[in-house]
Amino acid sequence: MINYILQVILFQVLFLAIYDFFLSKETFFTKNRWYLISTPIVSFILPFIKIPTFQKAVPKEFIIYLPEIVLSPEKVIQDVIQETSLYESINYVQLLFWFGFSLFLILFLIKLFKITNLIRRSEVEKKANHTLVLIPNQTKAFSFFNFIFLGKEIPESQQAQIIAHELVHSNQKHSLDLLFFEFLKIMMWFNPMIFMYQKRITLIHEYISDEVAAKSETKEMYINNLLSNFFQVENIAFVNQFYKKTLIKKRIIMMKKTQSKKMNQLKYLVLIPLLASMLFYTSCAENEVKEDVVAKKELQTRYFELKDGVTATKGKNETYLDSYFGSGIPEGVEVSLSDLTVEEREEYDEIMNRINSLKNEKYSSMFDIKIYKKKNGRKTMASIVDYSKMKKDSNAEFVETEDVSFMVIDKVPTFPGCESGDKKCFSKEVQKHFSRNFNADLPNQLGLEAGKKRIFIGFKIDKEGNVVDVNARAPHKDLKEEVIAVMNTLPKMIPGEHDGKKVGVKYSIPISIIVN
Repeated sequence: MINYILQVILFQVLFLAIYDFFLSKETFFTKNRWYLISTPIVSFILPFIKIPTFQKAVPKEFIIYLPEIVLSPEKVIQDVIQETSLYESINYVQLLFWFGFSLFLILFLIKLFKITNLIRRSEVEKKANHTLVLIPNQTKAFSFFNFIFLGKEIPESQQAQIIAHELVHSNQKHSLDLLFFEFLKIMMWFNPMIFMYQKRITLIHEYISDEVAAKSETKEMYINNLLSNFFQVENIAFVNQFYKKTLIKKRIIMMKKTQSKKMNQLKYLVLIPLLASMLFYTSCAENEVKEDVVAKKELQTRYFELKDGVTATKGKNETYLDSYFGSGIPEGVEVSLSDLTVEEREEYDEIMNRINSLKNEKYSSMFDIKIYKKKNGRKTMASIVDYSKMKKDSNAEFVETEDVSFMVIDKVPTFPGCESGDKKCFSKEVQKHFSRNFNADLPNQLGLEAGKKRIFIGFKIDKEGNVVDVNARAPHKDLKEEVIAVMNTLPKMIPGEHDGKKVGVKYSIPISIIVN
């Protein structure tokens, strides 16, 4: 979720930068209005768009799942875990979000109450296309939908101009725009870009109303009347105010500005490369690690594809994943590893380790492992037979890519001192390195509840053999930092190769830790 929010904010920053640098000085007010309304919506949608063509344009990275690291009780990490203590503690980030949400919702309701209270207490005159609300002893002037609020202290000579200006706001439904951003402020009160959007849309509204209202008289006279009106301003963000001191100078400058040439509309084409780069980014960005949910063990259903079709039988053991064997496609929708729960992922890793141990078997490369999710939510680990792979090198190493469950890589990275491509030696040396450098006393010093906890470590060996992009998920911040620090001290490796080219390879290591 945090990754999604950061992407939304980044896109909104870029959209506003385009507006400020290329569009804000142009007199295409209506087009700019729709730009400011549509781009924040587009920002919310873009992170969900994944274009396969863009994904294929980026070289694939291989992922190898190493066996779980297990150390002795004196220095260590043990078997299987339940990552509960982190979620049982108070989620302060979530608490802060709901506090801000509640605060901005209350402020919005207070402002709405002030408007309804003004209507209730003031003199109301219903006109053909609007409702005039006359506020006693005031010089306020603003509009909200079809309601035009006018202070009785405003000189009658100026009232007609003010009403004409506010009618433009009313007829063009400018209040809807402001309410839209008001709701966004409630939902994303922590996002400063929403406030900036609202300021810009408010100014555009004034430009539009000035442009229409000024047609009934000369621009010079309209500007003089505007400068002579020093009215009180209602402190409500989602009403259109006739007079707002901070906007007067900009409104006058824009009214004096020469109409923009039609050719200048080509500036909107800047959006094309911007949107293309955003789509490229969202399509190629890695999926965020999902929150763990608890999976349920059930008697395993085994699916076998025979000549007469697929048969299903119940196994004797309870598992988190069902199994499938055949050359066709099993029931359900294909999902990625990130869709597995902690328990399902652990079971998957154990099966993958057994598959990797068959790397010297004659037919090991014939099987393509994929995961499918059925309508009932149960996931199936499918072994799909591909007879075209029978003649492939049986000594090749099984790894994962983002698009298929596993494929063949010609040569995996090599740990210094190991034989070329020796995965067992690689895993053993990583485990030794972790055992020597990890502070085994730390887990018992962090106030975690006693029991087993799970840690996931991910890192990458790039094309130069450097260990990069180390990340971890752990039940405590200090524990996460310790794990990352240890993995960052791994030596430089001999990079992996595929099709004669050096490639980046990602590694995933599950770790279990017991807290006394």
